[in-house]
Amino acid sequence: MKNVYITRGTAEFMEKIKEKHMNENIILMHGSGSSQLLHETEGKTVFQTPQRYEVVEEMGQLQEHGFFALNNVAISDEGKPVFEERLKRDHPDMKHAEGFIAFRLLRSLDSDTYVILTEWESSQSFDSNKDTPAFSAAYDTTKKELVAGPSIHIFTSAPYITLFSSLHPDHSE
Repeated sequence: MKNVYITRGTAEFMEKIKEKHMNENIILMHGSGSSQLLHETEGKTVFQTPQRYEVVEEMGQLQEHGFFALNNVAISDEGKPVFEERLKRDHPDMKHAEGFIAFRLLRSLDSDTYVILTEWESSQSFDSNKDTPAFSAAYDTTKKELVAGPSIHIFTSAPYITLFSSLHPDHSE
């Protein structure tokens, strides 16, 4: 079973951890105000106290260089099977989107929050696909009737998106 582990910190500290574990599948991402490392593995993580996720569904290979969108969605226990089934069914259309690299549906092992992780060639690729029907069908979590039907309440809090680039914050895309 494949898992993803995420840890956060300063860009410099995250870079040191990545350099120390060059033989691991670790991706360094920089966002506004913080950086994070993502470790995808079937074994144990090298991080001390990471956020832990099980990979529920995947498409494509995560690349070291790209633009990452992490849609964080808190789901009730009763809503988890419905949410997972919908994402498994509706995300495959995204593989044809221009600039799309990879997708992971991550189930938290420590909380009720799923992460819908997508990787793109650039922030422009992500932005140009946000308003497409395929993107909305696969990733729009703001309309609960699209996810579970009008009578099922599956969200425990409002979803939010965090954006990261593999570029160091001192560089621009």
